[in-house]
Amino acid sequence: MPAHTTSLTVRSATEADWPAIGLIAATGFGMWRPDETVQVWRSMMPPDSVVVACDGDEVVGVALFLDLQLTVPGGAVLPMAGVSFVAVAPTHRRRGALTAMFNELHSRMGDYPIAGLEASEAGIYGRFGYGPATVWESVSVERERAQLRAGVPDPGGVRIVRPAEHRAQLEDIDERWRLQTPGGLHTPARLWDEILEDRESLRGGGSALYCLLHGDGFAMYRVHNSDRRKDRAQVTKLAAATPQAYIALWRTLLGLDLMATVDITTHPGALLPYLLTDARLVRTVDVQDGLWLRMLDIPAVLQARTYDADVSVVLDVSDPVLDGGGRFAVEIRGGRASCVATDAPADVHTDLSVLGSLYLGAHRASAFAAAHRLRCDDSTQLRALDAAFATDVPAELGYGF
Repeated sequence: MPAHTTSLTVRSATEADWPAIGLIAATGFGMWRPDETVQVWRSMMPPDSVVVACDGDEVVGVALFLDLQLTVPGGAVLPMAGVSFVAVAPTHRRRGALTAMFNELHSRMGDYPIAGLEASEAGIYGRFGYGPATVWESVSVERERAQLRAGVPDPGGVRIVRPAEHRAQLEDIDERWRLQTPGGLHTPARLWDEILEDRESLRGGGSALYCLLHGDGFAMYRVHNSDRRKDRAQVTKLAAATPQAYIALWRTLLGLDLMATVDITTHPGALLPYLLTDARLVRTVDVQDGLWLRMLDIPAVLQARTYDADVSVVLDVSDPVLDGGGRFAVEIRGGRASCVATDAPADVHTDLSVLGSLYLGAHRASAFAAAHRLRCDDSTQLRALDAAFATDVPAELGYGF
């Protein structure tokens, strides 16, 4: 029988499958993960959270989820199934492996109210009810020409440290930062072990980690050498629990001698350009989606966050592939929402991926309406939805997974 006509089966992964899983993942993503790194991620996987697609006895696909904790607007924390390691062998594409694995994987998410992922290919996951909910903005700062405005304070308090020697303080700051940042994720101890191990194979050609430490923030970065006077400092993580810490850290970063640029991946609307006499020196070099969200329990998720405006609306939410939609009466008053299933006529029609994109405040309902991905005939309700889902604190993915 020709290979393309054989049926695929989906089952739980076993310990014996992990060499094959590693091969499929490396082929799919074009990189080998060190075994030690894989073990860290495995420590974050709940029981029965890994499924494989098989052609006979051969593993040809994998999908899994991690046990994560997601901060939402207002500071509540939701358990999140972090979907990762999703790969199908190039020999078995377009045979339903991904859909079969996702059907099985999502049936195992139990009490998780929400699932999230990062999309290596943006055209895949919308049909599964995931919508991009944060934005990565990569910027490069021309350090030598950058000058802070005269009125910007100099809070001081920054030290140059070896990060492994100040782990407890780094963990405390990161935890404070993530609990006030929509999209923030708790970093477990094993993941901190891996970060501070600073494996040379994961440095991308850069130096060992440098660390700038403030009482309320830190910045870790690597130096990437090219021609002299063209070296660049690549910030791998900046967490500031206060504006003063953010300013103090950037004052120090902009004082790094011999660095032509300081590069960082941040969020749209970051404070840095407003601090400089010439905001053009902060050049956006790339913009990509970050965290994608799928609501598994729509009422629980909508009721978890706070809101910035009142609105009363009946939402009709479609989810054709994984069948997780429905019709819900949503009442937002005083910053809190109630959400219950209803048979009342709908005011708003959209799909689950759009609701995921709106949830952390990075996108607007009116933009989806203009793109014909959300239908609402009442312009007042549409403006109210824009105002309600907006957030004072920009959403930012805590770390990649």
